[in-house]
Amino acid sequence: MQIKNLMSEDIITIDKDQNLSDALKLLRKHNVSRLPVTNNKELVGIVSERDIAAKLGSSKYESMPASRLHISSVMVKDVFTVPQTMQLDEVAKLMLDNGIGSVPVMDEDDQMVGIVSKADFVTLAVGIAFDKIAVKEIMSKDLITVSPTERIVHARRQMIDSHVGRVPVVDDEDLVGMITSKDLMRAFIDFRKKVPEKYQKSQIKELLVEDIMSVNPKVTSKDATISEVAKIMIETGYNGLPVVEDGNVVGIITQTDILRLIQKLES
Repeated sequence: MQIKNLMSEDIITIDKDQNLSDALKLLRKHNVSRLPVTNNKELVGIVSERDIAAKLGSSKYESMPASRLHISSVMVKDVFTVPQTMQLDEVAKLMLDNGIGSVPVMDEDDQMVGIVSKADFVTLAVGIAFDKIAVKEIMSKDLITVSPTERIVHARRQMIDSHVGRVPVVDDEDLVGMITSKDLMRAFIDFRKKVPEKYQKSQIKELLVEDIMSVNPKVTSKDATISEVAKIMIETGYNGLPVVEDGNVVGIITQTDILRLIQKLES
């Protein structure tokens, strides 16, 4: 299958000279996690929730309000793109090899005609073939977790260093929540709005994971099927689910794991 048959043609873009507040509004309104960045309608970058969370949590920008940060200072400039005739497995491999969550799709005139994300690939994982594959066969067992009493600046650092967009929050081996790049991004922006600039450097360290985490997270079991998990991801928009056994987190299954499976099956 060519990627043009899977891509989304409804492309939500943002201009490089707009600010992070504008980006947040677009991300929320359209329920997407990344935006292609344009300059005079030409693709010049891409910005994601993870990019924004990483930038806003850095010491260089810790006291700067989102309204003063232009997209051009946050976006990834070296954007991978694919032709609309590229095969699914080739696009999946490109995304996996480069650790990217989506790629703009270009026509023969090098004009952007769509975008394809991991979430689009997950829609392919519903069906008979995926009913026969259990979560335990592809889930990630090397868990990165945080505790509810850790600072969010520490959680941000762990997520950046581990190249993940979500981590389970564990207290005494019990799963008590999830924290995502989206949670961090919103927390940093809200913090800047509420706290006077002169107090931000000291008070940011007082923000804890439990202040912003999602409680009662949706979970799955290691014996659930990939098709079942894919349906949950499609219905909820979640990028990953903790895998729980006897009350303990034994792994996590993410869109990346499903993308890797699809790439293997397609090739």
